[in-house]
Amino acid sequence: MEMLKNSRLIILIGLLAAAMPSFATIFYSKNEAMVLAFGEGTQIENLSLFPDDQQMAAIQKTAKVKLDSGLFTFYVGKQQGKILGYAAIETITVRTKPETLMIVLTPEGLVRNVYTLAFHEPPEYQPPEHWFEQLNGKPLEEVDFNKGVQGVSGATLSTRAAVNSVRKIMAIYLTMVKAQGKN
Repeated sequence: MEMLKNSRLIILIGLLAAAMPSFATIFYSKNEAMVLAFGEGTQIENLSLFPDDQQMAAIQKTAKVKLDSGLFTFYVGKQQGKILGYAAIETITVRTKPETLMIVLTPEGLVRNVYTLAFHEPPEYQPPEHWFEQLNGKPLEEVDFNKGVQGVSGATLSTRAAVNSVRKIMAIYLTMVKAQGKN
């Protein structure tokens, strides 16, 4: 009898877990993201960056964001030896779950596009794709809520996380790619 009760309890727990809402949405794989960033058939090179302590401090100061890693990877899109731009995939925790963005920069380091690759928070907290368009073409100094970037009601934490990610990637570009002539 006790075994039957335990079996029923296990089944009930399993049914409840299955009924819980799951919000994890993956929109693009890495390969699909690279096509979004640079187009079909583009040569993609990895650029691994290992900032020293001085560079880490400079990135944090410029981005106004604390770094949690000492390794960054940029994807460099090239066609016939010409750099089309840079892309970085950035994952950040919004409230309790991750958001993964791909930030695409022009060869000069300005935002060209931002794509949501995965979003694990409830969908109503996700900034709409057109919200990211306001960041396009802006220099780092203007990627700021105090400088005209509009928030999204109901998605405050998500938009703040996105702006922080974009600022971080732009600061890494300025400190590690542009300053060292890797562009």
